[in-house]
Amino acid sequence: MEVTGRLIQKLALQSGVGKSGSNWQKQEFVIETTDSQYPQKICASLWGDKVDMLNSFNIGVTVVVSFDISSREYNGKWYTDVRAWKIALAGQPQGTAAEPSQPAAATLPETAPEITTFTDTAAEDSADDLPF
Repeated sequence: MEVTGRLIQKLALQSGVGKSGSNWQKQEFVIETTDSQYPQKICASLWGDKVDMLNSFNIGVTVVVSFDISSREYNGKWYTDVRAWKIALAGQPQGTAAEPSQPAAATLPETAPEITTFTDTAAEDSADDLPF
């Protein structure tokens, strides 16, 4: 999913050690939607190495946030998480903002290979003239 909005707040970086002993970090941020008559505020989170993406954006800029939404139940209550996986400046072409650099795609050769066609003379001589 994607939403466009103005970055209005960056919350404090949170970090810790998980049950498995691995380190984790999370940073939440708030955007205000700009594409409707009634703007809404959305708090999303970045996890792990994606936290660094947020550092390249200043408060007040308009961004496009790509995210996933998941919900889980705990003791009869439901909790919803908005996890961002990409942030880009609004109006920028794809692949030019704060996303990890992608390896260059392989380029095709300038000249196309020569195509050779074969004709089946035995099929022309047969009495069966089916079009396929």
